[in-house]
Amino acid sequence: MLLGFAALLFLTTQLPASGMKFGGAKAGYKVTAEFDNIGDLKVGSPVSMSGVRVGDVTNIRFDSKDYKAVVSMRVDPQYSQIPEDSFASIETQGLLGGKYIGISPGGQDTYLKNGSRIDQTQSAIVLENLINKFFANYTSKGSDSQSTDKQTKVEPKK
Repeated sequence: MLLGFAALLFLTTQLPASGMKFGGAKAGYKVTAEFDNIGDLKVGSPVSMSGVRVGDVTNIRFDSKDYKAVVSMRVDPQYSQIPEDSFASIETQGLLGGKYIGISPGGQDTYLKNGSRIDQTQSAIVLENLINKFFANYTSKGSDSQSTDKQTKVEPKK
């Protein structure tokens, strides 16, 4: 029974959101990117290119000067030829899944290295905001068409 609890404790520390890892720091290089909105992105979330995990999120902090979220990522050393002008976006795994960072490669011949910053980013799409905008747009169009119907009265042809 004690061995079962020890195994359970070990497995829970290996979850991405737990923040506790055994076995030391992984090799790789650090890259940062700034986003207006990161949604529910968490430390330990994957960083991927073309669906392949190339690293993970190591730190998230708020920049009080620019009012943006600064995300630090560790990229595995075997992915050392990611162009500097690559594009980072916050994606969703499935319809209601967790967030991750997707990197779309750029076209430059110079590559990201330790301490690089990805300048081109797209923030997370918050589903609630989209729904609110849709309904606000829908209701404003409905009220506009009702007001124009009342103002322009068309006489039927005789």
